[in-house]
Amino acid sequence: MERWVEIEFDCLPLRSIHRFDIPIDASPRYRRFLEDVFAALEKHGSLNSYYLYRATCTYRLLNDPTAGMIQFGFEGTLLTEADDRVGRHADLRVELVRETCDWLTEPVVQWFAETVPRSVLTEFNRYIQAGDLAKTEERLAKLREETDSSEGYMGMYL
Repeated sequence: MERWVEIEFDCLPLRSIHRFDIPIDASPRYRRFLEDVFAALEKHGSLNSYYLYRATCTYRLLNDPTAGMIQFGFEGTLLTEADDRVGRHADLRVELVRETCDWLTEPVVQWFAETVPRSVLTEFNRYIQAGDLAKTEERLAKLREETDSSEGYMGMYL
């Protein structure tokens, strides 16, 4: 089945970041990526936050593969509820990267760009449901246990 909205992304759980230095031999592109990830950590913290990158959201407006397509690139942070089962907010940078609509106007582009975070939240919830919820529940139980045993202090970025 073809979809009217196609979303692809790579996902980095921010809780998996343990080093905060940039290798001195990092390429400019990789350096920018790490700077963006570290900025996301600073802004949103590491719990219940995921960094989405190498991401596209493609809308198909016609039943024609050669016309009626609008594609956006996006990158940024998606935050979930405390139990990691439902996305609640997407803080994304969105830009138009391709289109095959000769009738496209700037207000329509803006409206679709504002729609991308909503579409991404919906797809991320499908992504969560397709994952192993038992592992997530185990991780949360372990985290609660560690928090209780340390009187709530878990260290920086946790």
